[in-house]
Amino acid sequence: MELIENVFKSQNKLGEGPLWNVAEQALYWLDIRRNQVERYQPEQGLHQTTTLDLAITVLGLREQGGFVFASNRGFGFWDGSSRLYDLVGNPEDDKPYNRFNDGSVDPVGCFWAGTMYEGPEIDEVPEGRLYRLDSNRRINVMETGLTISNGIDWSPDHRTMYLADTLRRTIYAYEYDPTSGEIANRRVFIQTEDTQGLPDGLTVDSQGFVWSAFWGGWKVCRFDPQGRLERTIRMPVEYPTSMEFGGKDLKDLYITSAWTALSEEQRHAQPEAGDLFRIRLDISGLPAYRFKSGKTTKQGKRL
Repeated sequence: MELIENVFKSQNKLGEGPLWNVAEQALYWLDIRRNQVERYQPEQGLHQTTTLDLAITVLGLREQGGFVFASNRGFGFWDGSSRLYDLVGNPEDDKPYNRFNDGSVDPVGCFWAGTMYEGPEIDEVPEGRLYRLDSNRRINVMETGLTISNGIDWSPDHRTMYLADTLRRTIYAYEYDPTSGEIANRRVFIQTEDTQGLPDGLTVDSQGFVWSAFWGGWKVCRFDPQGRLERTIRMPVEYPTSMEFGGKDLKDLYITSAWTALSEEQRHAQPEAGDLFRIRLDISGLPAYRFKSGKTTKQGKRL
């Protein structure tokens, strides 16, 4: 049985987007509701928080240093140390209740991120889309008709891309072209039952198995490449959100969580909700891919 360790009492309202930087041996993640970027170096026990004036929802590493991001104001670049950033563009600027959600850098070096509706309750959820930001700053629409575009990652052979469509309780698999970065032939990888929670963030390990955090499900699950459930790890919190492999050997699975959907009574019953967890495994993850682009100065100008 896996040991679940509470490694940092972050108490994030909506912890999301864990990202391991191999060079720094540091984990970055986000509190979307508080506009915060968290950084934790486990070996030194060091933690720092940067608060920005926009809600970054997902980060990706850049080859030249710093980060590419998606946010409530679209795509951008951030140097990782100051409070200055360079906005690239927002393809859904005409949709005031839509914001970017999860994403990741692909094997080609492009940055993918999808959108979701976050406005007044209505009968039909508006469309979310999946976008790809290329190294030349071009923004491409890659998928439409999603509910909440969520967890995304690629198989170790770079031939399959996985994407969660949260409110449909589905993780899709696409054929991925590792030369062009194009996708095709979507199929259902897993379809969950109503009682299992909602698939949120995901990651793929070195064996090609898919790990998914289940929002409202008190668990994270591992699926084999055919979509069969391989294991379930019960969590001490109802809303695990996403996960990332880290550590020197990439065998530490870090899991973010949230308390934003809890009542005061539920929060009292779940004092660890919003904290950062770690599970030591005998399975390794894969290092994060890096976005290819020009540098951004601290003044927010692209070189």
